[in-house]
Amino acid sequence: MPRPEKVRLGEILVQQKLISQEQLDTALDQQKRSGRRLGRVFIENGYVTEEQISEALAKQLNIPHINLKYYNVNPETVGFLPETQARRFRAIALEQRGSNGLLVGMADPSDLFAYDELSRLVKKDIHLAVVNEELLLQTIDRLYRRTEEITGLARELEQELGDVSIDFGALGITVGQEDAPVVKLLQSVFDDAAQVRASDIHIEPQENKLQIRFRIDGVLHLQTEADSKIAPALALRLKLMSELDISERRLPQDGRFSVKVKQQQIDVRISTMPNLYGESVVMRLLNQSSGALSLDRLGMPPAMLERFRSIIHRPNGLVLVTGPTGSGKTTTLYAALTELNTMESKVITVEDPVEYRLPGINQVQVNEKIDLSFARVLRSTLRQDPDILLVGEMRDQETAQIGMRAAMTGHMVLSTLHTNDAISTPVRLLDMGVPRFMVATSLQVVLAQRLMRVICESCTEPYTLLPHEHEWLKLEFGDQPDLHDYKHGRGCSRCNGTGYLGRLGVYEMLDMNLALVEAIGQQDPTRFLKIAREQMAGETLRSQAVMLAASGKTTVAEAMRISNQLDE
Repeated sequence: MPRPEKVRLGEILVQQKLISQEQLDTALDQQKRSGRRLGRVFIENGYVTEEQISEALAKQLNIPHINLKYYNVNPETVGFLPETQARRFRAIALEQRGSNGLLVGMADPSDLFAYDELSRLVKKDIHLAVVNEELLLQTIDRLYRRTEEITGLARELEQELGDVSIDFGALGITVGQEDAPVVKLLQSVFDDAAQVRASDIHIEPQENKLQIRFRIDGVLHLQTEADSKIAPALALRLKLMSELDISERRLPQDGRFSVKVKQQQIDVRISTMPNLYGESVVMRLLNQSSGALSLDRLGMPPAMLERFRSIIHRPNGLVLVTGPTGSGKTTTLYAALTELNTMESKVITVEDPVEYRLPGINQVQVNEKIDLSFARVLRSTLRQDPDILLVGEMRDQETAQIGMRAAMTGHMVLSTLHTNDAISTPVRLLDMGVPRFMVATSLQVVLAQRLMRVICESCTEPYTLLPHEHEWLKLEFGDQPDLHDYKHGRGCSRCNGTGYLGRLGVYEMLDMNLALVEAIGQQDPTRFLKIAREQMAGETLRSQAVMLAASGKTTVAEAMRISNQLDE
């Protein structure tokens, strides 16, 4: 392909009547003062979208416009261009053309300097295409994985350690050495985890190897395997970072620290647990820059959201969010708090640990080591004149009773409980020893939730039901499960071959109306369960999961996985 011509973006947009001459003059003036790229000024001012700029350039230069959202990039081809240059020139190698050709996607194909440098680097005949800059950067983040780098650093650390035992004192002294193999290895692990949107990192020593696994969209994936001899060094370094007792390897420990990944601050919650072959380390990654979600973005059905919103704005009562670990309970509560946090209200949270820092809210970290338990903090918070209380988890009878007393005495209390579904939650509270009258008079609503994986948009395709899936759907649709168009993801570079990308919430809500309050106040739990099931008919977690599968947002297998959690 011949070298592209030099074009002026502003003139192209004016010619194609996407902006006016006046808007161009304004943008040029802003560009001179700020030093920003002209295209970015257009977008920030709302004159055009990134997509419109890409299409205009493609039309002017007579080259294709490729939407990376639906383009299956070959990871091997991407390697033709080093990551540093890909980011610098906003370019990505997409596919090989013939024996000596390479299709390269660029955010700005009119950048002649970038074109010349890319030609020099790849030593191939470059064919250009226009790509959206935002999608380009996302694709670079996803495809330039650190797998080989992590494996190499693990080998380097293994060679450095050899057969020598770890010097605890020396490692303690060299805590600031950024070029140490163990430091570089951990930084690469965090970088890679952030790139693939991992929520947890698992470092697990086995008999003959060390496994590092990432939890992505709720499912664990193997990142790398290494020699088990490096496991103590990793555990030790992580303990130093989180200020845990490095000499204690017999007992579990919990802590936290922060790392910086691509200019973003990541809070890390760490848990160590001794096993047969050393110490297993699990880290939960919390991106502080993402902030709390609003209720509108949780994906709750509109009617349910409206009802839930009206309940949390009541002056008093108890709101419970239930579900297993990692089901998004804390996110839902924080979204509710964000809405309730006004200048007129005093909000206090009691958490273990504090996951996200919210401005304008008094957040208290529970610390069992100094006897600062949920119950003790709760008693003190009631003397702080709060309007709204958030209790991280109702773990025992004492915490539950204090929280409910607060709800009965003019406070709105939000909390979580580990139960399987919404219906069983009031019964679980009774089982914990909470008096019936407290449950009946304080509990306002129970929201149960799960996180369900969504089919990747880039590789979605029609799906034929398997016999066991067909039978399972009959429970919801009767003899008509075939009336719906089911889909699945075949797997692509965008979803790392899984067929899924991202998750959405699935909810069910039990609103404690008069009939349920009367039923829970009696000695017959069977009657309560019957009334609750009648009230929630067709609006359970299972029915929502099935409808999402029928609408093509998720797979039948994923709906079954979620429902099996409920049937246990």
